[in-house]
Amino acid sequence: MSEPKKQSFLHGTMLLAMSTAIVKIIGAVYSVPLNAIIGPEGFGYYSTAYEIYTVLLMISTAGLPVAMSRMISQASSVGNYRQVRKIYSVSRTIFLSLGLVGTLLMVLGCQWLAGVLHQPDAWTAIGILGPCCFLICMMSAYRGFFQGQSNMMPTSVSQVLESICKLIVGIGAALLVLHQTKSVPLAAGGAIFGVTISCLVSSLYLGSSFRKSYKTLPQSGEAVDSGKKIAKSLLAIAIPITIGSAGLQILTVLETERYMGHLLNFMTQSQADTQKGIYNMTQKIFNMPCAFITPITISIIPAITAQLTRKEMSGAKDTAESSARVAALISAPCAVGLAVLAEPVTGLLGRYSGENLTLAASLMAILGVCIMFNAIVLLTNAIMQAHGHVILPVVNMFVGGIVKLVTISILTANPRIGILGAPIGSLLCYLCITVLNLFSMRKVLPHSPAILKNMGKAVFSALLMGAAVFGSWQGLLYLSGGSLSHIIACGAPILVGVVVYLVSAIKLKAITREDCLLLPKGEKIAKMLHL
Repeated sequence: MSEPKKQSFLHGTMLLAMSTAIVKIIGAVYSVPLNAIIGPEGFGYYSTAYEIYTVLLMISTAGLPVAMSRMISQASSVGNYRQVRKIYSVSRTIFLSLGLVGTLLMVLGCQWLAGVLHQPDAWTAIGILGPCCFLICMMSAYRGFFQGQSNMMPTSVSQVLESICKLIVGIGAALLVLHQTKSVPLAAGGAIFGVTISCLVSSLYLGSSFRKSYKTLPQSGEAVDSGKKIAKSLLAIAIPITIGSAGLQILTVLETERYMGHLLNFMTQSQADTQKGIYNMTQKIFNMPCAFITPITISIIPAITAQLTRKEMSGAKDTAESSARVAALISAPCAVGLAVLAEPVTGLLGRYSGENLTLAASLMAILGVCIMFNAIVLLTNAIMQAHGHVILPVVNMFVGGIVKLVTISILTANPRIGILGAPIGSLLCYLCITVLNLFSMRKVLPHSPAILKNMGKAVFSALLMGAAVFGSWQGLLYLSGGSLSHIIACGAPILVGVVVYLVSAIKLKAITREDCLLLPKGEKIAKMLHL
């Protein structure tokens, strides 16, 4: 019984990973011209709206999809499809109620929220993004239903649809509004309008897919829990996760208020808005590789939950360790690569030069290191949640969040450090949570997976790659006399890095033959890699 579920886990992970790759490519295509169209200031307004939206989004959807996915997975694994239907019905009611509250808060309180964050011109973007709260809650109900049955296809397709619509409508609206009004704040609102429309299109697709899938659920005559009991069970799982996720996002908003307040003590509003825009752009780049870890965490929660329900303890441990190897294969080279190539990457994607490029490169180098620790945090959180330990990750995340807030409050007040204190705070935050999570897992899990051991070979391969990438970049700079285009400065070292990393990972067996056999065409992949 464990083998089919593991196949389902990795197939689902691959589906989400492929859709995430497409989404991230589209996201890069979107962010780069958007940054050029509305500038760092406008990108700061755009990002401020997103920060507020993310807080309300986390309150609405962070814990509930995980809880819904776990409970549906448990009911499906024993064939109780009446319970599956009941869980969905109760979850949907909770989702939509929270979404409506979030939408009303953003739309009616947009000017007040913009003022609190020291960016009064961001109110247009905040208000236009408001309806997304309701739409994303509707989408989360659908996605939780599909993910609980390890069906990742609708989620994958909806993500791609969402990104394409955001790209077309967002860029088009930003250009049109800027041309008609010459107003950067209104143009940022136009870009946000693309996000709202993309959520609407995605929710329509998911609703159509859901109706088809819901009709095909087998009929069963088992007894089901009452709506009140299901709601209690959902909230018992969801509330701790939501507190942790939303708590971190609230801390992020507080951090923005802190560092913007400090920056305005020794620079103008325009300079502070520009630096915030540059920092937000580097965060966008940071989030690209981090987003590839999310498909793994989404897939392992129902997979491990189902294995534990069937008392397959060794299978649950194997799934966790396999996910660690896959996560390291993705995150390690991204972390090292972005840290080493911070200057050419930010120069290429952000089109920065002079002092702005120097600042962007410094911010990106620090955030690059954060990627590896963030991957471990996301993975270990998911593993503990799948085992039913939802409180510990919350406590650990709060501790890390407080470390981050204190660090940012102290460092950004120093004019010599300024906004560089923000990514330094993030690094200390993720490092703190990583240590706490690994310690917690060893204490509470009867068969704790060896996370660091299974990540070690990929990390070592990435370090070898980093040395080769840095050497090739510096060599090109020397040969060109320092006048090297950002495309060549990024492209050539990345090609060298890919070759070195693949050879190193294969030689060090960073991925095992057993991992390959769980993938589509796994036998051929293992043979090709000589595993």
